[in-house]
Amino acid sequence: MIVIGGGVIGLELGSAWARLGTKVTVVEFLPRCAASVDADVSKVLTSCLEKREKMVFKTNTKVVSGEVINGGAAVRIVVEGKDGKQETLEAEKLLCSVGRKPYTANLGLDTVQVKTNQRGFVEIDDHFKTSATDIYAIGDVVNKGPMLAHKAEEEGVACAEMLAGKPGHVNYDVIPGVIYTTPEVAQVGKTEDELKKEGVAYKVGKFPFAANSRAKAVATEDGFVKVCVDKATDRILGVQIVCTMAGELIAEPALAMEYGASSEDVGRTCHAHPTMSEAVKEACMACFAKTINA
Repeated sequence: MIVIGGGVIGLELGSAWARLGTKVTVVEFLPRCAASVDADVSKVLTSCLEKREKMVFKTNTKVVSGEVINGGAAVRIVVEGKDGKQETLEAEKLLCSVGRKPYTANLGLDTVQVKTNQRGFVEIDDHFKTSATDIYAIGDVVNKGPMLAHKAEEEGVACAEMLAGKPGHVNYDVIPGVIYTTPEVAQVGKTEDELKKEGVAYKVGKFPFAANSRAKAVATEDGFVKVCVDKATDRILGVQIVCTMAGELIAEPALAMEYGASSEDVGRTCHAHPTMSEAVKEACMACFAKTINA
């Protein structure tokens, strides 16, 4: 199988087929896969997928041409690397996962005066109201937040509360996201790359699962927890986790961020031992140089 696009969907579906025994090659135009997370997180993830699932990654590579061959039984594509060298790849199946777009075309939205932007997203205000009277929108079709089911759920609840005359709220800065590979990658808030671009003064605390007792006991030592905090206030700005249970662990940082917690708040909270969640505590402690096991 050839996967064009090494983003979330490409990695999830590609790794699923790889675990079933398929030889998977991922072609990615950008310098690295999983570009939505920091480079150190992406590096660990792709390394694990190469080692465990035997996946092949071709980054800094674009697709030049493609054709169906063998009477529709296979595909052939020509790719070109950053150095200009071309290579021919063949596979039985090809998955094109180069991005998502809202399903708003040909719905007749213009006939009811619902405005969409250039990318096709429905424009809404802070109360989920569209440009049309008495028409509201949430979820993947709107121009706010990531295209995630749990984000849409929060919007649905908030919209219903507002329609009932009650306060509703969605904090778009604290929407967790998970890449369901093995290991998983989970993040919430700002990445380190984003903080650098925004010129925010920050500190980083990291803790490897290789030093976590539970991870060692169940032989899932790959990965780490990475916490970014405001340099002046210690308030948690973003967390990234790469490990087998990252999707489960990200809830604690999300809750901490929703309440404006500092890394010291989490670091001084007792966590059960031995658990994977201790890595979150230790990464927070690393933000103020107080780690115990690393």
